[in-house]
Amino acid sequence: MTDPLSALLDLPAVRPALHGAREAVDTALRHRALRRSGGRVAAEVSLRSAVASAALEGSGYDRERVRQGLVTEPRVQGALRVAAALPGLVDRWPSAPRQVLARLHVLAARDTVAAGELGRPVSGGERLDVLASLVAGGTRVPPLLLAAVVHGELLAVRPFAGPNGIVARAAARLVLISGGLDPRGLLAVEVGHLARQPEYVGAANAFATGTPDGLRAWIRHCAAAVELGAGELSAICAEPGLSGAA
Repeated sequence: MTDPLSALLDLPAVRPALHGAREAVDTALRHRALRRSGGRVAAEVSLRSAVASAALEGSGYDRERVRQGLVTEPRVQGALRVAAALPGLVDRWPSAPRQVLARLHVLAARDTVAAGELGRPVSGGERLDVLASLVAGGTRVPPLLLAAVVHGELLAVRPFAGPNGIVARAAARLVLISGGLDPRGLLAVEVGHLARQPEYVGAANAFATGTPDGLRAWIRHCAAAVELGAGELSAICAEPGLSGAA
């Protein structure tokens, strides 16, 4: 059978973008600090990812204030809950992606939408079914490409009430983790998206058009965000107390 996503690999500049992102990730994951301080690095990545994801959803707050527990804004708290839950959802993701998406929404949208709307799709049922089939083994393309498609589709369909972006970015992270590109969940990809926020918004809108140029622009943006996430990981690892520096 023909892979439904394989044609995306032949779009101009897509393969080099995916390859460059993969090399950046592999380099970052070899940092020696991860052998000694992996847990502390993972906790910092989780915090930075959540703060960036909330900012992309319109709730930007100083990271240190969030770290100190001084920010109670619902979308920030939702992003923190989602980030904390990701490791426990990895195993379920490939076999039950729709259930995991519902769980992500419950975590992200608590206190922002009515209780009866939590975890319940309000649109895009057929497209969610297609997406679930891809996640459950319906494609063999590189995980970064699948993550881009999952992310872009969820942003386009907006299947839930409230903070769909937080759900979409978390789902993309789950693809990268379960697919083996980021097996320990150490890439703060959301930081990369936030660093290029105008491009993120524009490329997501372009993806929603379904045109080859729109798809290419989005995939290349996602690859660039992963590279930036790898750079963020390297920067965290190099911080005093983690790298062994004084």
